[in-house]
Order: sequence, then C-alpha cells, then structure tokens
Amino acid sequence: MRSAQNLTQEEKQDKVFRVFETIAKGYDRANVRISLGMQNSWKEMLIREVVRRPRNRVLDLCTGTGDIAIGIAKAGAKYSITGMDFSPSMLRVAARKAKRLGITNIKWRKGNAMKIPCGDAYFDAVSISFGLRNCADPQQVLEEIYRVLRPGGEILCLESFVPDSAVVKPFYRLYFGRIMPLLGGGRSNRKEYEWLQESTESFLRSKELSHLMRRCGFVDVRVRRRMMGACAMHVAVKPGCRKQ
Repeated sequence: MRSAQNLTQEEKQDKVFRVFETIAKGYDRANVRISLGMQNSWKEMLIREVVRRPRNRVLDLCTGTGDIAIGIAKAGAKYSITGMDFSPSMLRVAARKAKRLGITNIKWRKGNAMKIPCGDAYFDAVSISFGLRNCADPQQVLEEIYRVLRPGGEILCLESFVPDSAVVKPFYRLYFGRIMPLLGGGRSNRKEYEWLQESTESFLRSKELSHLMRRCGFVDVRVRRRMMGACAMHVAVKPGCRKQ
C-alpha cells in the first residue's frame, strides 16, 4: 500500500472513499474499541460547544455515521442540521440511526468537503470530526468552510493528532501502529485501519492546524486537548458580527 504522502489528491480521495465504503457497517463498534471507550466524551465536548449558543443552520461536514449531527439534535437544539459526507454507505448508516431515534431535523446530503454544495455565508456553524485529516487538501476544505460560514460563524474541528511529547510518542505509535488496526478492523479490514493510522501520521500537527486556520482567515482560534494531545478540538471564528 502506498503511503499517504506519496498519493496525488485524486488518489487519496479515491482511497479514502473506498476505505469508508468498506468499513461503514462496523465503523461505530470499531471506534469504541480503538478509542478505548473515550470517543463519546470527545464527541460530547464538540457537541456541547456547538449547542452553547443559538444558531439557525449547522453543517456537520464529513459526518460519517452521523454521531455529531445526531448528538446536536438530541441535545435539544432546534437547529436545521445538515449531515454531509461523500460516502453513501456512511450516510445510510447515519440515516438509519436518526430514524430509529425519531430525529427529523437532520438533512443527510452527499457532498465533498473540498467543494461544499452550498451557497456562501449559509451556515452559523460548521463541525467536522475526525475527517479533515482524510481530505486530500485540508486548506481547501478550510477555505470552503470559511466560504459557507456566515460572518461571526464558527468552525469546530475535532481531530486526532500525533502527540508532541517525546515521552508519549513511542507509546502512541506502538498502539496506533500495531494494536489499533487489529482492534478496529480485525483480520479482514486491518489494512483499512492501518490507512487511518497513517493518515494521522501524515496530517498536520495541532499547532500547524491553528496556523492554517488563521491563514485561511479565521480568528480567535482556541484549542482543547485530550489524551495528552492525541485528540484536540480547534474552534475558530469567521470575522464579522456574531449572533448572541
């Protein structure tokens, strides 16, 4: 398997599509295993940040199986929520989960994060969790998010990172390089989870993502780290008049 660094944008996009189409059915169970049960608390951190102020329209980009979009709806928010992903298999899982819960204020939509099929200044908030690192061009995604956000709107990005600590890194790489692919994919889908680990290794570091957000025009960048930096939430604002 060629490394993430050696793929063209088109090849990476195609690779990511095939990976998520393959693992969609077992994705939720695998996430619980590979995060050692901590993923729910990480996602709840993002959901609480979204719902702490009134908003009209919220986009959950790279929604996957819809946990964030569904969590926002379950939190009592009366927003109009769009859950968007380019994997039809992931969206089908998300739609079934929402239907079982009786949630009706989420619109599931197929779309590419690098070319969001929505008008300018449309959303009050855009969330993206564990998806930016799998996009072929993270800067283009951030520029697209900036475009579709209203002035004063927020981007909320939850992502996995290689920890900066020289003490923690060896243990991180042992777990995510050797143990996590087996926990996540077993024998049948081990290669797909090896790819997800590699996508984290080749992604920006947390500080670099903060810098990139500022270069794309965002201000007031805030970072909350978990698991010694292996998970972090970046929140930033598109300049303008923020609704209270």
